[in-house]
Amino acid sequence: MSGDFIALVHPKGAKCSVRFLTTVGQEPQMNSSSIAGIILAAGKGTRMKSELPKGLHRVCGIPMVEHVARAMKAAGVERPIIVIGHGGDLIREALGESYDYAWQHEQLGTGHAALMAKDFLVDHKGPVIVAAGDTPLLQAETFVELCEAHQSAKATVTLSTSILEDPKGYGRIVRDDMGNPAKIVEEKDASPEEKAIREINVALYCFDCPTLFSILPSLSNTNAQGEYYLTDVLEVVKNQGGVLAAKIFDDPEITVGVNDRWQLALADREMRLRILKKHALNGVTLGNIDTISIGVDVTIGPDTVIDSATLLVGSTSIGSGCKIGPYTRIENSSIGDRSSIIASYVDRAVVGSEVWVGPYAHLRPKANLADGSKAGNFVEIKNANLGPGAKVNHLSYIGDATVGEETNIGAGTITCNYDGYHKHQTQIGANAFIGSHSTLVAPVRIGTGAIVAAGSVITHDVPDEAGAFGRARQETKEGWAARWRKIKKSGSC
Repeated sequence: MSGDFIALVHPKGAKCSVRFLTTVGQEPQMNSSSIAGIILAAGKGTRMKSELPKGLHRVCGIPMVEHVARAMKAAGVERPIIVIGHGGDLIREALGESYDYAWQHEQLGTGHAALMAKDFLVDHKGPVIVAAGDTPLLQAETFVELCEAHQSAKATVTLSTSILEDPKGYGRIVRDDMGNPAKIVEEKDASPEEKAIREINVALYCFDCPTLFSILPSLSNTNAQGEYYLTDVLEVVKNQGGVLAAKIFDDPEITVGVNDRWQLALADREMRLRILKKHALNGVTLGNIDTISIGVDVTIGPDTVIDSATLLVGSTSIGSGCKIGPYTRIENSSIGDRSSIIASYVDRAVVGSEVWVGPYAHLRPKANLADGSKAGNFVEIKNANLGPGAKVNHLSYIGDATVGEETNIGAGTITCNYDGYHKHQTQIGANAFIGSHSTLVAPVRIGTGAIVAAGSVITHDVPDEAGAFGRARQETKEGWAARWRKIKKSGSC
């Protein structure tokens, strides 16, 4: 680890030195056996105006509380403890069993919430991080820096702070005459002098675990909110002769909390730009970055171009040298190298290398396009495999089907895969030719090298190298059109 000391001036004039640490050449990680973590995510979040638990509102496709939990795990906390309450079952279902869960059945404040995690930590003698579940921009580095500061100061509790031009809405850091943190005052309980302080609490702490749980049961709820504040632990620690330390983060956006939908949107924008920058620095060309959104778990190879108005969602992987967008959404799909997807929607599909998709194509779940294949404009493919070099160029639906290598599907072709009760398969061999406006009524097999005449309705299997003609014989009547118009204009039938 390396870093620099800088001096910050406290709002009252006292100076404090802070070391800002940066990782070099390795992923940030703490000793998971010595550091525990608690995430407070029990609140309803009334300002979100939603039935959804606050922590489940998403930032770049991931629930806010999961962002915090992932960062904590990346920093080395083996199993973060998530304190849940309102909508707790939904949070547990969304995040899965990689975490421990402690219930706070009554929302009685942050101190009471932290106390609910005690049973998981009865044997833990080292430090414990406590973070809010509505701070999605927290990074693993943030936790590492906090713990480094805590261990360096041999502190009983280390709190995280930031200096804001407008501190309204945040708890204020009150320091003693020596410039050391003395207590945190919530804004609703603050005096006018305390409200003028610009150093704010960002609701991220590192405690000595046994000390924390010895103090929490003794907290008082005599305050404007009638709640048990976790912040009150600091004053008790000071009165008991413990060591208080503060880690000032110069970028307050890292620890910003989300309390309403506008703050959610701002956090999403910040996270989105952070992700875009990472991909750009890894060799991805981005179009209009104000219109591109890339999810946290998306991977992209170098020399790929992501054009305007493109969304990449979920566990999506895109290879090298691709052209994606504009006006494209890809989610939970895999794209090979040097493929192009233009103005299309790809959902849980697999696209090989050197494949062309779009414009205005829809690849639905289990669509599998092999190398060199094509799904052109206004083509829909669902639960179907296109072999290498197979082409579905225009205005077609291919569902529950297998299309062989180098086969050509003409414009307007559909596989009739559903009889109203069950789905049925269409099998088309290699090097076949399906004429335009053909209807293939499944279950049916079209053999290798077979040709289906344009406009045919195919209800029976077609052998290899055969020709199939499933249309009525054309009849032409000379002069019929003129006679028809005359009859219509006369009004007689």
